[in-house]
Amino acid sequence: MTVPGVVVGARRGPFDACLDADLVRRYAAATEDPSPLAQAGTHVPAVAVVTQIWTAQEEGRAAAVPAELQQAATGGVHGEHDVVLHRPIVPGEPLRIWVEGHGSRPAGSNSLVTLRYTALDADDRLVAEQWWTTVYLGVTCERTGDPAPDHAFPEPARDRPVGTYEVDVHADMARRYAEVSGDWSPHHFDVAAAERSGFARPFLHGLCTMALCAQGAVHLVADDDPTRVRRVAVRFATPTFIGERLRLHVFEVGDGAYAFEAESAGAVVAAHGRLELR
Repeated sequence: MTVPGVVVGARRGPFDACLDADLVRRYAAATEDPSPLAQAGTHVPAVAVVTQIWTAQEEGRAAAVPAELQQAATGGVHGEHDVVLHRPIVPGEPLRIWVEGHGSRPAGSNSLVTLRYTALDADDRLVAEQWWTTVYLGVTCERTGDPAPDHAFPEPARDRPVGTYEVDVHADMARRYAEVSGDWSPHHFDVAAAERSGFARPFLHGLCTMALCAQGAVHLVADDDPTRVRRVAVRFATPTFIGERLRLHVFEVGDGAYAFEAESAGAVVAAHGRLELR
């Protein structure tokens, strides 16, 4: 049975947001960002804007994702995330978040549903966009709207490696990320909860894995200056387990763009990664 897809343009908002210097410092500490600029709270890491969309996420899902789709799914996972910054975010500036249905499409026996988030400043100028794609499992939906922007890994880039960045993923990282993001989902901390999600042990937040990838790439190619980033996009392949080491591999695409992927515990955890510098 095919159920209705996402309601395109079902817009909700605005939701107040602000990345003040204290939050930026705590975010940098939680993700162990090597950038002195992020650690000082003077420069906002590109992926940090994801911490501002949690309220909008619930409202957007309720407004744009049909109940038939949500009820028919056997579960859902965060499949992809894409952040585009039209200019650097200034610590402490007030932002307003809007969310709307962007598109949906069947993917085998599952469905891919994308919501689009926009952040506007006090003068109604666009500061940031995000595309959050959820994989609804065990249900096939109608094709509506547009797919999320493409960020497929260009295979020729493998011949142009830039470098590798490594970081240990430990329980304290998950706890500190939960404190700054508000995501206290039990499968990040409790073995039984992780098992109910289909995994043998607790795993890191997907958006924290994305942050680790982004800051590692910024360290390798942008002199630890997060404000040089225009875009970060990634596909979540499998969770990054607590207690493991994450290894990021970065490759040059050209024209200020880089491809990346990350592995941990012998598996690819972040695929089809893309970083673009302004």
